[in-house]
Amino acid sequence: MNVRCRPIVVAALFLPLLLSGCSLLPTTRKLPIPKAPTLTQTVPPDELVAQLNHRWAALDTITAKVEIQLSVLKTKEGLSTDYTNFGGLIYIRKPEMLRVYGRLPVIGSEMFDMVGDGSNFTLYIPHYSKVYKGSYTEKKKSESLVESMRPGFFFDALVVRGVEPDDEYMVTADTVTIEDAARKHLYSVPQYKLTIMRPKTGSHQLEPRRVIYFHRDDLLPYEQDIYDGDGNLQTQVVYGPYRTFDSNTYPSTITIMRPLDEFQIVITIDSVKANQPLGEDPFQIKNIPEGTPVKTLE
Repeated sequence: MNVRCRPIVVAALFLPLLLSGCSLLPTTRKLPIPKAPTLTQTVPPDELVAQLNHRWAALDTITAKVEIQLSVLKTKEGLSTDYTNFGGLIYIRKPEMLRVYGRLPVIGSEMFDMVGDGSNFTLYIPHYSKVYKGSYTEKKKSESLVESMRPGFFFDALVVRGVEPDDEYMVTADTVTIEDAARKHLYSVPQYKLTIMRPKTGSHQLEPRRVIYFHRDDLLPYEQDIYDGDGNLQTQVVYGPYRTFDSNTYPSTITIMRPLDEFQIVITIDSVKANQPLGEDPFQIKNIPEGTPVKTLE
Protein backbone atom coordinates (compact mmCIF):
# COMPACT_ATOMS: atom_id res chain seq x y z
CA MET A 1 0.00 0.00 0.00
CA ASN A 2 1.19 3.50 -0.82
CA VAL A 3 2.30 5.26 2.37
CA ARG A 4 0.46 8.42 1.26
CA CYS A 5 -2.82 6.47 1.30
CA ARG A 6 -2.58 5.36 4.95
CA PRO A 7 -4.22 8.47 6.52
CA ILE A 8 -7.16 8.02 4.18
CA VAL A 9 -7.51 4.35 5.16
CA VAL A 10 -7.33 5.14 8.90
CA ALA A 11 -9.93 7.88 8.54
CA ALA A 12 -12.18 5.47 6.67
CA LEU A 13 -11.89 2.93 9.49
CA PHE A 14 -12.68 5.41 12.28
CA LEU A 15 -15.38 7.41 10.46
CA PRO A 16 -18.21 4.88 11.15
CA LEU A 17 -17.30 4.80 14.84
CA LEU A 18 -17.27 8.59 15.11
CA LEU A 19 -20.58 8.89 13.28
CA SER A 20 -22.15 6.32 15.61
CA GLY A 21 -21.16 8.32 18.67
CA CYS A 22 -18.43 5.91 19.78
CA SER A 23 -15.05 7.19 20.84
CA LEU A 24 -11.84 5.20 21.14
CA LEU A 25 -9.90 8.09 22.60
CA PRO A 26 -8.77 7.06 26.13
CA THR A 27 -9.50 9.17 29.20
CA THR A 28 -7.88 8.87 32.61
CA ARG A 29 -9.76 9.29 35.86
CA LYS A 30 -8.77 8.89 39.48
CA LEU A 31 -10.04 5.92 41.48
CA PRO A 32 -10.07 5.66 45.29
CA ILE A 33 -7.05 3.77 46.54
CA PRO A 34 -7.88 1.28 49.31
CA LYS A 35 -5.69 1.51 52.37
CA ALA A 36 -3.53 -1.57 52.74
CA PRO A 37 -3.00 -3.32 56.10
CA THR A 38 0.27 -2.75 57.91
CA LEU A 39 0.87 -6.51 58.13
CA THR A 40 0.06 -9.32 55.71
CA GLN A 41 1.24 -12.80 56.66
CA THR A 42 1.91 -15.58 54.19
CA VAL A 43 1.73 -19.22 55.24
CA PRO A 44 1.39 -22.44 53.22
CA PRO A 45 -1.98 -24.25 53.39
CA ASP A 46 -0.74 -27.02 55.67
CA GLU A 47 0.55 -24.45 58.16
CA LEU A 48 -2.78 -22.60 58.17
CA VAL A 49 -4.59 -25.87 58.90
CA ALA A 50 -2.00 -26.82 61.53
CA GLN A 51 -2.63 -23.53 63.37
CA LEU A 52 -6.39 -24.08 63.23
CA ASN A 53 -6.02 -27.63 64.54
CA HIS A 54 -3.71 -26.43 67.33
CA ARG A 55 -6.24 -23.85 68.55
CA TRP A 56 -9.00 -26.48 68.48
CA ALA A 57 -6.86 -29.08 70.30
CA ALA A 58 -5.83 -26.54 72.97
CA LEU A 59 -9.46 -25.78 73.85
CA ASP A 60 -11.20 -27.91 76.46
CA THR A 61 -13.86 -25.76 78.14
CA ILE A 62 -15.37 -22.29 77.86
CA THR A 63 -17.35 -20.33 80.40
CA ALA A 64 -18.76 -17.07 79.00
CA LYS A 65 -20.97 -14.27 80.23
CA VAL A 66 -22.80 -12.81 77.24
CA GLU A 67 -25.55 -10.57 75.95
CA ILE A 68 -27.86 -12.03 73.30
CA GLN A 69 -29.98 -10.29 70.68
CA LEU A 70 -32.44 -12.27 68.55
CA SER A 71 -33.94 -11.20 65.22
CA VAL A 72 -36.57 -13.05 63.20
CA LEU A 73 -36.15 -12.38 59.48
CA LYS A 74 -38.78 -12.36 56.77
CA THR A 75 -36.44 -12.11 53.82
CA LYS A 76 -39.10 -12.30 51.11
CA GLU A 77 -41.00 -9.44 52.75
CA GLY A 78 -37.88 -7.46 53.65
CA LEU A 79 -38.79 -7.43 57.35
CA SER A 80 -36.85 -8.04 60.55
CA THR A 81 -38.36 -8.35 64.02
CA ASP A 82 -35.75 -7.51 66.66
CA TYR A 83 -36.24 -8.62 70.24
CA THR A 84 -34.88 -6.91 73.34
CA ASN A 85 -31.35 -7.86 74.33
CA PHE A 86 -31.00 -10.20 77.29
CA GLY A 87 -28.12 -11.53 79.34
CA GLY A 88 -26.95 -15.10 79.39
CA LEU A 89 -24.35 -17.66 80.37
CA ILE A 90 -22.70 -20.20 78.08
CA TYR A 91 -20.84 -23.34 79.14
CA ILE A 92 -18.92 -25.52 76.67
CA ARG A 93 -17.01 -28.73 77.28
CA LYS A 94 -15.52 -30.86 74.54
CA PRO A 95 -16.38 -32.98 72.75
CA GLU A 96 -19.92 -31.49 72.42
CA MET A 97 -21.37 -30.54 75.78
CA LEU A 98 -23.17 -27.18 75.68
CA ARG A 99 -25.43 -25.18 77.95
CA VAL A 100 -26.97 -21.79 77.10
CA TYR A 101 -28.90 -20.00 79.83
CA GLY A 102 -30.88 -16.80 79.21
CA ARG A 103 -32.18 -14.29 81.75
CA LEU A 104 -35.06 -11.87 81.26
CA PRO A 105 -33.91 -8.24 81.10
CA VAL A 106 -34.44 -5.91 84.06
CA ILE A 107 -35.97 -8.44 86.44
CA GLY A 108 -33.24 -11.01 85.80
CA SER A 109 -35.46 -14.08 86.09
CA GLU A 110 -34.95 -17.19 84.01
CA MET A 111 -35.93 -16.85 80.34
CA PHE A 112 -34.79 -20.23 79.00
CA ASP A 113 -32.33 -23.00 79.76
CA MET A 114 -30.90 -25.30 77.08
CA VAL A 115 -28.42 -28.13 77.44
CA GLY A 116 -27.11 -30.72 74.97
CA ASP A 117 -24.59 -33.58 75.01
CA GLY A 118 -23.89 -34.10 71.30
CA SER A 119 -26.78 -36.51 70.76
CA ASN A 120 -29.80 -35.12 72.63
CA PHE A 121 -30.93 -31.82 74.08
CA THR A 122 -33.36 -30.36 76.59
CA LEU A 123 -34.85 -26.88 76.39
CA TYR A 124 -36.87 -25.50 79.31
CA ILE A 125 -38.92 -22.30 78.92
CA PRO A 126 -40.49 -21.31 82.28
CA HIS A 127 -42.78 -18.68 80.73
CA TYR A 128 -44.46 -21.38 78.61
CA SER A 129 -44.19 -24.00 81.39
CA LYS A 130 -42.89 -26.33 78.71
CA VAL A 131 -39.95 -28.63 78.08
CA TYR A 132 -38.65 -29.57 74.64
CA LYS A 133 -36.51 -32.67 74.13
CA GLY A 134 -35.01 -34.14 70.98
CA SER A 135 -31.98 -34.46 68.76
CA TYR A 136 -28.91 -32.27 69.27
CA THR A 137 -29.23 -30.91 65.72
CA GLU A 138 -32.41 -30.15 63.80
CA LYS A 139 -33.18 -32.98 61.37
CA LYS A 140 -35.85 -31.12 59.42
CA LYS A 141 -36.95 -27.51 59.14
CA SER A 142 -39.46 -26.42 61.73
CA GLU A 143 -41.98 -23.62 61.38
CA SER A 144 -41.49 -22.79 65.06
CA LEU A 145 -38.55 -20.62 66.08
CA VAL A 146 -38.42 -22.26 69.51
CA GLU A 147 -38.20 -25.74 67.98
CA SER A 148 -35.36 -24.60 65.70
CA MET A 149 -33.18 -23.69 68.68
CA ARG A 150 -30.75 -26.59 69.00
CA PRO A 151 -27.34 -26.81 70.73
CA GLY A 152 -25.68 -28.14 67.57
CA PHE A 153 -25.48 -24.89 65.63
CA PHE A 154 -24.63 -22.93 68.79
CA PHE A 155 -21.66 -25.18 69.49
CA ASP A 156 -20.40 -25.06 65.89
CA ALA A 157 -20.66 -21.26 65.86
CA LEU A 158 -19.06 -20.57 69.23
CA VAL A 159 -15.96 -22.62 68.41
CA VAL A 160 -14.16 -23.26 65.13
CA ARG A 161 -13.40 -26.94 64.89
CA GLY A 162 -10.20 -28.28 63.38
CA VAL A 163 -9.94 -30.26 60.16
CA GLU A 164 -10.80 -33.93 60.67
CA PRO A 165 -8.68 -36.79 59.21
CA ASP A 166 -11.34 -37.74 56.62
CA ASP A 167 -11.69 -34.16 55.37
CA GLU A 168 -10.27 -32.83 52.12
CA TYR A 169 -9.39 -29.15 51.93
CA MET A 170 -8.12 -26.40 49.70
CA VAL A 171 -6.84 -22.90 50.46
CA THR A 172 -7.14 -19.87 48.20
CA ALA A 173 -5.95 -16.31 48.74
CA ASP A 174 -7.59 -13.09 47.63
CA THR A 175 -8.23 -9.53 48.77
CA VAL A 176 -11.61 -7.97 49.50
CA THR A 177 -12.30 -4.24 49.63
CA ILE A 178 -14.32 -2.90 52.57
CA GLU A 179 -15.83 0.56 52.78
CA ASP A 180 -15.77 2.54 56.00
CA ALA A 181 -18.64 4.94 55.32
CA ALA A 182 -18.06 6.94 58.51
CA ARG A 183 -14.44 7.70 57.68
CA LYS A 184 -14.99 7.69 53.92
CA HIS A 185 -12.16 5.24 53.38
CA LEU A 186 -11.71 2.00 51.49
CA TYR A 187 -9.67 -0.77 53.06
CA SER A 188 -8.12 -3.74 51.30
CA VAL A 189 -8.29 -6.88 53.40
CA PRO A 190 -6.11 -9.80 52.30
CA GLN A 191 -7.64 -13.11 53.31
CA TYR A 192 -7.26 -16.87 53.13
CA LYS A 193 -10.27 -19.01 52.30
CA LEU A 194 -10.15 -22.56 53.67
CA THR A 195 -12.72 -24.83 52.01
CA ILE A 196 -13.30 -28.13 53.82
CA MET A 197 -14.93 -31.00 51.93
CA ARG A 198 -15.54 -34.69 52.33
CA PRO A 199 -15.90 -37.40 49.63
CA LYS A 200 -19.49 -38.43 49.01
CA THR A 201 -20.04 -42.14 49.53
CA GLY A 202 -20.04 -44.07 46.23
CA SER A 203 -19.19 -41.00 44.17
CA HIS A 204 -16.30 -38.83 43.02
CA GLN A 205 -18.22 -35.81 44.26
CA LEU A 206 -16.93 -33.77 47.18
CA GLU A 207 -19.50 -32.47 49.64
CA PRO A 208 -18.88 -29.00 51.10
CA ARG A 209 -18.72 -29.03 54.87
CA ARG A 210 -17.33 -25.67 55.92
CA VAL A 211 -15.66 -22.59 54.51
CA ILE A 212 -13.51 -20.59 56.93
CA TYR A 213 -12.17 -17.13 56.14
CA PHE A 214 -9.00 -15.84 57.82
CA HIS A 215 -7.65 -12.30 57.94
CA ARG A 216 -4.00 -12.41 56.95
CA ASP A 217 -2.84 -9.88 59.52
CA ASP A 218 -3.49 -12.21 62.48
CA LEU A 219 -4.53 -15.49 60.73
CA LEU A 220 -7.64 -15.71 62.93
CA PRO A 221 -11.05 -16.80 61.56
CA TYR A 222 -13.47 -13.95 60.94
CA GLU A 223 -16.20 -15.92 59.14
CA GLN A 224 -17.37 -19.52 58.99
CA ASP A 225 -19.97 -20.92 56.58
CA ILE A 226 -21.42 -24.31 57.49
CA TYR A 227 -23.33 -26.43 54.94
CA ASP A 228 -25.87 -29.21 55.33
CA GLY A 229 -25.73 -32.60 53.59
CA ASP A 230 -27.44 -31.20 50.49
CA GLY A 231 -24.93 -28.39 50.02
CA ASN A 232 -27.22 -25.65 51.37
CA LEU A 233 -25.77 -22.87 53.51
CA GLN A 234 -27.14 -23.81 56.91
CA THR A 235 -25.26 -21.52 59.29
CA GLN A 236 -23.19 -18.42 58.57
CA VAL A 237 -21.10 -17.06 61.42
CA VAL A 238 -19.30 -13.71 61.51
CA TYR A 239 -16.72 -13.16 64.24
CA GLY A 240 -16.22 -9.58 65.41
CA PRO A 241 -12.93 -8.01 66.49
CA TYR A 242 -10.86 -10.29 68.71
CA ARG A 243 -10.14 -9.23 72.29
CA THR A 244 -8.08 -10.63 75.12
CA PHE A 245 -10.26 -12.07 77.88
CA ASP A 246 -8.39 -13.37 80.91
CA SER A 247 -5.27 -13.99 78.74
CA ASN A 248 -7.37 -15.76 76.07
CA THR A 249 -8.06 -14.35 72.60
CA TYR A 250 -11.72 -14.61 71.62
CA PRO A 251 -14.14 -12.71 69.34
CA SER A 252 -15.91 -9.79 71.04
CA THR A 253 -19.09 -10.52 69.05
CA ILE A 254 -20.42 -13.60 67.29
CA THR A 255 -23.23 -13.18 64.76
CA ILE A 256 -25.04 -16.42 63.91
CA MET A 257 -27.25 -16.36 60.81
CA ARG A 258 -29.58 -19.23 59.96
CA PRO A 259 -30.84 -18.45 56.44
CA LEU A 260 -33.04 -21.56 56.10
CA ASP A 261 -34.74 -20.97 59.46
CA GLU A 262 -34.78 -17.18 58.91
CA PHE A 263 -33.39 -15.91 62.18
CA GLN A 264 -30.23 -14.29 63.45
CA ILE A 265 -28.56 -14.27 66.85
CA VAL A 266 -25.93 -11.71 67.86
CA ILE A 267 -23.87 -12.69 70.90
CA THR A 268 -21.81 -9.99 72.57
CA ILE A 269 -19.11 -11.38 74.84
CA ASP A 270 -18.76 -9.74 78.25
CA SER A 271 -16.24 -12.20 79.68
CA VAL A 272 -14.65 -15.53 78.76
CA LYS A 273 -12.69 -18.05 80.78
CA ALA A 274 -11.16 -21.01 78.95
CA ASN A 275 -10.05 -24.44 80.13
CA GLN A 276 -11.43 -24.20 83.65
CA PRO A 277 -12.61 -27.54 85.08
CA LEU A 278 -16.30 -28.11 84.33
CA GLY A 279 -17.92 -31.21 85.75
CA GLU A 280 -21.43 -32.50 85.14
CA ASP A 281 -23.25 -29.93 87.29
CA PRO A 282 -23.10 -26.98 84.81
CA PHE A 283 -24.73 -29.20 82.17
CA GLN A 284 -27.79 -30.20 84.14
CA ILE A 285 -31.15 -28.42 84.40
CA LYS A 286 -32.37 -29.00 87.94
CA ASN A 287 -35.25 -26.57 88.37
CA ILE A 288 -37.87 -28.10 86.05
CA PRO A 289 -41.07 -28.51 88.10
CA GLU A 290 -42.46 -32.02 88.29
CA GLY A 291 -45.29 -32.59 85.81
CA THR A 292 -44.13 -29.94 83.30
CA PRO A 293 -45.37 -30.93 79.81
CA VAL A 294 -42.67 -32.33 77.53
CA LYS A 295 -42.70 -32.08 73.72
CA THR A 296 -40.43 -34.46 71.81
CA LEU A 297 -38.79 -33.12 68.65
CA GLU A 298 -36.94 -34.86 65.82
